[in-house]
Amino acid sequence: MSDTKQTAAPFQTAKEAVDWVVRFIPLVGIKPGLERMQRIMELLDNPHRRLKFIHIAGTNGKGSVCSYLSEVIKQCGYDVGTFTSPYIEKYNERIRINGENISDEDLLAVINKIKPVIEAVAEEHGQPSMFEISTVAAIEYFARVAYPDFVVWETGLGGRLDSTNIVTPIVSVITNIGHDHMDLLGDSLEQIAAEKAAIIKAGVPVVSAVEQPEVIEVVELAAKAKHATLYLMNRTFRYETLSVRENEQKFHFTGPFRTIPDVAISMNGGHQLKNAAVALMTIEVLRQYYAFLAEDEDLLRAMNRAQWPGRLELISQEPRILIDGAHNPEGAQTLTEALKTTYSFKKLYLMMGMLSNKNHTEVFRHILPIVDTLILTEPEWHKKAAASDLAALAERLLAEIGRTDVEVIVEPKWKTALETLQRLTAQDDLAVVTGTLYLIGDVRSWIKHQSDSEKGW
Repeated sequence: MSDTKQTAAPFQTAKEAVDWVVRFIPLVGIKPGLERMQRIMELLDNPHRRLKFIHIAGTNGKGSVCSYLSEVIKQCGYDVGTFTSPYIEKYNERIRINGENISDEDLLAVINKIKPVIEAVAEEHGQPSMFEISTVAAIEYFARVAYPDFVVWETGLGGRLDSTNIVTPIVSVITNIGHDHMDLLGDSLEQIAAEKAAIIKAGVPVVSAVEQPEVIEVVELAAKAKHATLYLMNRTFRYETLSVRENEQKFHFTGPFRTIPDVAISMNGGHQLKNAAVALMTIEVLRQYYAFLAEDEDLLRAMNRAQWPGRLELISQEPRILIDGAHNPEGAQTLTEALKTTYSFKKLYLMMGMLSNKNHTEVFRHILPIVDTLILTEPEWHKKAAASDLAALAERLLAEIGRTDVEVIVEPKWKTALETLQRLTAQDDLAVVTGTLYLIGDVRSWIKHQSDSEKGW
């Protein structure tokens, strides 16, 4: 009987396993550094060396680029693993194979396997964070269970000290650089860019859509130091917008190897044209460097099919409710531009919940000029910003721009706030829920499934 106890699996269900992983969010938080990851990989016999990674960093757009790439690779007949964060509703979303979430059975088996290793490293080097454990689980699953041909690999935060940076990819991607996580990455765009450009590896090609001159310089220097060829938007490759309407945008793509005309995407917002072009350039690099086979018919079908939950996603028709995880100034600017150019409405009702460490002022500056009613609430998360504090800031900024016609409603309970949003929004109006993805995940899960989302980054 004692032998049975010694060999019994530590967890019996996937829920038990996930509960163990996510318990380290508030206890450990974010722990930058690769020492723990390096030791864990050694103890697991370096499973990451078996895989071909496409490593993606950037302030915004990472998830969308991951979606385009994963869909193209799958449609072209390859098996593709995808690791993204944060998840919107369920932990399993962060680890996917061919667009399907890791099964509870596989997740349980993988976490049971890595748990003793995590605990051993915790004794030596301190407790690994939730994100580190999740990264290890993804690597172990892809390397020894799923065996994908390629892994689309999104950074969690920054790049240099992010746990995903344990890998040497076959292509590196830097979508863009903006003002986010400045408390951890630096207080200037150059500092943030340096952190993200640290995913560039020796001799590995880089695709990027960074635009600011000072950021381009940082990325160029990092690529040059690593002898990595840089494919830069508006220099090496570009896109030309053909048409824009809700749920369909068309563009021409021109790269160094060929032109791809009449590309259609169904994701909304002008920023998605950039994300799609970055994805196409990355696929072109795979074709040139790694003999990736992509028939144009499959490529174009995949680009049009790609979707990314929680980003300009219409989740209800009566009333029309759009959700978008715009939690930093650049995200808010993108959302505002999309609302102006893509969507039609009589009145705009906007519900927002934010974390306390975000740049609320600049987010508001983008969105307040077009809002008719603002409902401020709070996500169910320990770092939430108080709705009353957000309201005070919003009212001050509204006064500065002379908007005395905007109604500001404070409702800390997000479900009550959502009910208010639904009640106020008429048939010709548009309701938008934005801010932290913790709120977006809860609202999406509640409207679609009448259930709360799981919580975790």
